[in-house]
Amino acid sequence: MNKLRIGVLGVSGHFLKRIVLPLAHSKEVTFTAIASRNIEKAKSTASRYFIEKHYDSYEKLLADPNIDAIFIPLPNHMHLEWIKKCINAKKHVLCEKPLTMNNDEMIELRSFMQGKEYQLMEAFMYRFHPKWIEAKKLIDQHYIGDVTTIHTIFSYNNHDASNIRNIKEYGGGALMDIGCYAINTARFILNKAPLRVSSLITTHKTFKTDTITSAILDFGDSRALFTVSTTSFPQQEVKIYGTEGTLTITIPFNDISELEGKLLFENNETKKIIKIAKTNQYLLMFDEFAKAIKYKKEMPISIEDSAQNMRVIDAIFASAKSNSWVMVD
Repeated sequence: MNKLRIGVLGVSGHFLKRIVLPLAHSKEVTFTAIASRNIEKAKSTASRYFIEKHYDSYEKLLADPNIDAIFIPLPNHMHLEWIKKCINAKKHVLCEKPLTMNNDEMIELRSFMQGKEYQLMEAFMYRFHPKWIEAKKLIDQHYIGDVTTIHTIFSYNNHDASNIRNIKEYGGGALMDIGCYAINTARFILNKAPLRVSSLITTHKTFKTDTITSAILDFGDSRALFTVSTTSFPQQEVKIYGTEGTLTITIPFNDISELEGKLLFENNETKKIIKIAKTNQYLLMFDEFAKAIKYKKEMPISIEDSAQNMRVIDAIFASAKSNSWVMVD
């Protein structure tokens, strides 16, 4: 099999800023086509980034028999619809997070995917970065003893009413956009789902999206605490506390590929910086997605993994509404 031929639905800023250029170096995938309802936008993007084909509709791109898989960077409220259309068009799918708007949609998606030949993966790019793989290995080897708690902060400051992250009907807000990372990383490190959650949410007076969301995830013998915000000074850090030390992942999500990755270890005796070679996590993610298809393996991030994350998101919204602890279904 040659390179996996990928079509892209929409000319998103995320795709242009973080993905299209790094993927030019991939040995596993190539962007073959891009579609936009604005044909001039699709044409200029294809020309600028040497993408072979461009289309003025998503349906025309899906009908192209020379495309193997689809990347979906569309707004959250469009994910379920276009995942289904891509799978029905016999294309594999890599879709931006979260896959659905809520757990009811996730149940519908899981039912739809049963028995399907074509595969689906949620694009949690951080999971492929060597610094996270190394952090997971160190935790599993009890490098800091038993994990007692995980603290995460992730924020940015965006007051643009036209930005999809500030449009509630599009699945905007802090929890869906960046809180999903705080949930996913805690589950990844602890290798299990939380039993219950408690949360506090600040809602924008105009946008009606959550602008500051804080939550406690109770894992039984450990817990995770996080705050995410769309109206705070940009910041991100994950710190894992154990019985024998701490491990901090610096720039845990929006990694800067031109810089070495860093893990900070500290205990009673020493402070240590663990350096990780420079890499691009999006390139690694797309390559692993392609290899799973090429070698007919399960996707590195399963739909059950994605479903667990969505159940926690729903529980956090429910907790804030009821002002009480909510069990994770």
